Amino acid sequence: MSEKQKILIVDDDEDISELISLYLVKECYDTKRAEDGEVALTLFKEYQPDLILLDLMLPGKDGYDVCREIRKTSKVPIIMLSAKGEIFDKVLGLELGADDYMIKPFDSKELVARVKAVLRRFSADTGAGNDNNATTGVEEDANINRVRYADLEINLTNYSVTYYDKRVDMPPKELELFYFLASHPNQVFTREQLLDRIWGYEYIGDTRTVDVHVKRLRKKINDHTEWRLSTVWGVGYKFETLTRS
Repeated sequence: MSEKQKILIVDDDEDISELISLYLVKECYDTKRAEDGEVALTLFKEYQPDLILLDLMLPGKDGYDVCREIRKTSKVPIIMLSAKGEIFDKVLGLELGADDYMIKPFDSKELVARVKAVLRRFSADTGAGNDNNATTGVEEDANINRVRYADLEINLTNYSVTYYDKRVDMPPKELELFYFLASHPNQVFTREQLLDRIWGYEYIGDTRTVDVHVKRLRKKINDHTEWRLSTVWGVGYKFETLTRS
């Protein structure tokens, strides 16, 4: 029998965290609860959860600070929880590396659906890929899924990005979005198509989520003389390959 997936619930409201725990235990998840940011960081190291439900308004270290600390060392999926519905708060949470954002109060079925969707998308295989001679384009076989372009490799098998021979850290959704675009060079995708493809039909969000992740990608990966991540105004995005003059 496979081990239960572990979920860390971080919320200073004991009633809410207990209720969330009950929902998740009923779905056969294992849970632990933390009431503030410091306890959350300690439990994160000890418990090694598969996913974190993280409230923003915490005593001491708030949810943003906790997310920053965790993202320094881990790509574990994080779903932020907040009574704040402002776009600024949602965008900031996503920019810090959160994988999803839910506004309180929320329906228990929606919470469980999002947890399942995020965990399903987070399927990183830590096995190292095969490093044969570099080629440009998409390589997919039983052992490795990756795309290679000049000075760039995106490996979906071990969730790694190498840019100018240096490893670039990315949360899973960022990497999946980058890989998907790069594996379909010069093909334009709308924000809605990307939202559906990367986050899945169960994700209840808005297209700003895609914009936030593209913005984060561009901070880490600059345009190259042979390729670039392009905005097609009024439509969406594409990974564009360029012809050398």
